[in-house]
Amino acid sequence: MLPKPNTFSTAEDFRTGCILLMDKPLDWTSFDVVNKVRYIIRKQLGFRKIKVGHAGTLDPKATGLLVICTGKMTKEIQHFTADAKTYTGTFHLGATRPSFDLETEVDANFPIDHITEDLLREAAQNMTGKIQQTPPIFSAKKVDGQRAYKAARAGKEIELKPVEVDILQFELTRIALPEVDFKIQCSKGTYIRSMAHDFGKALSSGAYLQALRRTESGQFNMEDGMTIEHFQSRIASIDPLPQEGLVK
Repeated sequence: MLPKPNTFSTAEDFRTGCILLMDKPLDWTSFDVVNKVRYIIRKQLGFRKIKVGHAGTLDPKATGLLVICTGKMTKEIQHFTADAKTYTGTFHLGATRPSFDLETEVDANFPIDHITEDLLREAAQNMTGKIQQTPPIFSAKKVDGQRAYKAARAGKEIELKPVEVDILQFELTRIALPEVDFKIQCSKGTYIRSMAHDFGKALSSGAYLQALRRTESGQFNMEDGMTIEHFQSRIASIDPLPQEGLVK
């Protein structure tokens, strides 16, 4: 049986294995959060070593739910990464960016005068279900043994192969052109940045991802998420491991 998320009262709980639901800040990488959580546990509880890992990367320009496992629970991470994810956010229509999000500058502009609400909802409907999706070149996908984003930032031309993903839900929650808010539930491996880019093409225009927040990952919900500050304040009330001594 899995432990209840965010449940810990002793230092030993982290070695036995915890599931932590963290709210990833904007512009932090997923590994930044993992490293910060590991540092807090080691610094305040006195661990020499403690295993910490995440169950599904969030892009730096995204916020929201990051499932983190500690100790023996890190062996279960692969079970969580396969879960469906839910996202909310905003597409900006009428322009494109090489990274498909705010990481890079606008490289082209397109008309949006022809875009109607009916056209928007039709495009969303056509992108629901099993679809072929090409990952962004500014992604962690490997090409010839190198991360795609490293090659892209170096100005190299790379080509990524499309993969099949399952879009379980694609709902438009606000239409205020050039902005369109959405809620998307999707399978593992889906890039919402690519959804934005493909949505723009489906409208005979362009689009990029302006904002993104992960709200659900499998059975876990962002409503139960902790900020880094909240996590640190909870850890502060736990007695450290006296036999190992505090980490300097």
